[in-house]
Amino acid sequence: MTDPTPYAPRPVVIDTDPGIDDLLALELALKSPELDVRGISVSYGNTVVENAYRNAVEILRRVGRRITIGVGARRPLRRELVVARETHGETGLGYATVPPAGVILDFVKPLERLLADQPAPVTLVTLGPLTSLALALRREPAVVHEKVARHVAMAGNLEARGNTTPYAEFNAWCDPEALDAVLRAELPTELVGLDVTRQLVLSGHDVNRIGRVAEPHAQWVYEALRFYVAFHRRAENLDGCVVNDVLPIAALVLPDVLDFTEVRLAVDLDDGDTRGRTRIDPEGAPARVATRVRPAPVRRLLFDRVLPWTQTPATTAVS
Repeated sequence: MTDPTPYAPRPVVIDTDPGIDDLLALELALKSPELDVRGISVSYGNTVVENAYRNAVEILRRVGRRITIGVGARRPLRRELVVARETHGETGLGYATVPPAGVILDFVKPLERLLADQPAPVTLVTLGPLTSLALALRREPAVVHEKVARHVAMAGNLEARGNTTPYAEFNAWCDPEALDAVLRAELPTELVGLDVTRQLVLSGHDVNRIGRVAEPHAQWVYEALRFYVAFHRRAENLDGCVVNDVLPIAALVLPDVLDFTEVRLAVDLDDGDTRGRTRIDPEGAPARVATRVRPAPVRRLLFDRVLPWTQTPATTAVS
């Protein structure tokens, strides 16, 4: 499929586990005219799937959009369910106020149904564990191969230190069997992992500037980011927060911000510190891996479209 013209937005389906950085990524996608978000599938990961669904609904409500939301994976293929409460809070959105989570009914569409409903192939962006896509490939492989023209995943790491173990990135660690299955399916998969996403940081100053703005949505976003900054300060001694999931979305809008390398990858499936490690292996599955990023244009895009309050004059500040 040829790239859309400047006048035709790129059709996108997003599988996500919102998640504080997912909040920013979803808002960026929804506020970018270059992208046509055709559906959102939610998964466990940063939080349980009931919270993830509620969070996606709340994000859409706050940006004034109505988009079909499906439900993907509720747990890993084989592993015990583990979510990132320390990183994202009990609700998944830090200190931001959200309504109670409800019960997800079984008739909500899974990812493969969202894909099947698309009139033409789409770009699939996965921001959480790869379980939803692995299940879709298991249930409807022909649909996935027909409807996914490009798959961009926030997952993995080659040179960068892991963020769950010294060797593994969280999404890969949560369900290494799912990532392995997706890579072996030989979709046109691109991994945007910690080697590049760790260079995309909101500083404590950026976040505090948002907090000084009285606008209600600014305050809501600030309450989410305030939790995220506190976690990074405790865990990494960082005055700010790494917003991993923003980068795969930003790279769809600004393709020149990432450089990719064609590699063959294997995923470690053991139970030790190397669980979920992604490594180059001549016998592995083919994939494109992002190896270099230009963070400055991504920050400008994020600030312009999602966090304009970082550039707001102090006259609008909370007293």
